[in-house]
Amino acid sequence: MKVPFVDLKAQYESIKTEIDTAISNVITETAFIGGKYVKAFESAFAEQYGVSHVISCANGTDSLYILMKMLGIGEGDEVITVANSWISSSETITQTGAKPVFVDIHPDFYSMDETKLDTAITPATKAVIAVHLQGQMCAIDTIKSICDKHGIYLIEDCAQSHLSELNGVRAGLTGIAGSFSFYPGKNLGAYGDAGCITTNDEKLAEKCRMYANHGALKKHHHIIEGINSRLDGLQAAILGAKLPFLQQWTAQRREKAALYNKYLSDIKKIVIPTERTGSMHSYHLYVIRCEQRDELMQYLKERGIETAIHYPTALPNLPCYTYLGYHSSDFPIASSYQSSILSLPLYPELTEAMISYVAENIRNFYTGNQTAASNEETVVASAS
Repeated sequence: MKVPFVDLKAQYESIKTEIDTAISNVITETAFIGGKYVKAFESAFAEQYGVSHVISCANGTDSLYILMKMLGIGEGDEVITVANSWISSSETITQTGAKPVFVDIHPDFYSMDETKLDTAITPATKAVIAVHLQGQMCAIDTIKSICDKHGIYLIEDCAQSHLSELNGVRAGLTGIAGSFSFYPGKNLGAYGDAGCITTNDEKLAEKCRMYANHGALKKHHHIIEGINSRLDGLQAAILGAKLPFLQQWTAQRREKAALYNKYLSDIKKIVIPTERTGSMHSYHLYVIRCEQRDELMQYLKERGIETAIHYPTALPNLPCYTYLGYHSSDFPIASSYQSSILSLPLYPELTEAMISYVAENIRNFYTGNQTAASNEETVVASAS
């Protein structure tokens, strides 16, 4: 059996009419930059998300950079983020001229360990970027309290947490603003790069919209110097066509995760995801910790199962951050987990048979019964 890590073609086929119509409309109207499809998506996302302002931009990375620039973060400042994330969470800090400061991850939830945040704050700290990793929110209430105590901004990186909740509050609605990515593989994904900023702060929203559009709210009227970071009409229309399905897809992701829990919970050499109390995990990723990770990954690959690692090197351990003077021992959890975390296939179209097949092969790998599943006939998985 073939089990791809993600199957975007299956998703497309399930809503082919909606996607084809959206693309055709944009081409017919030549609404490629700005226009009604961008505005319509921003309005629809704001309504579904329960936020006052959505500022679309070219990608999720830009949304973080734009936010920090418009909050006045720059040379001489420090911004704290988590040790295990995609590099966008930290490289954008450097791009503003500020210094990234890392905090280790929680041993159970893999997001920022909120108990270690206070000690990382210095007089130079201007903001915290809290990353809601894998689809589960971090302890955002506690992090917000710490930020408020020190008078610093809280920015939420929601690239992997569309519709995630903690105690009934969605990701992106606690801090000054949220940053979202619509990269194709996200829970809500475009067919190219795309992103947005969410905020209830009207002045910040206006600044971000202006900066992302060459410093102008209307053409040729440049209030400030900005950058070119605009969501194009095709991606906006595609996202608009997908948005009505997001809640359904999120529920299906949670159902698939529950099936994985059912089939994997008795395998002693792996650790399945733990949900935080009060969390509504959207399961962008289903991440296990396991012994012999690389060998297991290869074993699964040989049996038609694609897996991935998010992320193979903790951010402060990357060569590009050598200048900060960190040691892997400064982040014992993130450093130790980077060799054991493994992301399994998870998407709405995944079938129970596919999940069972993945689990069976993981079990066989650890029990030594490594020929049983490999002799099965290889078939192309359906999108049922």
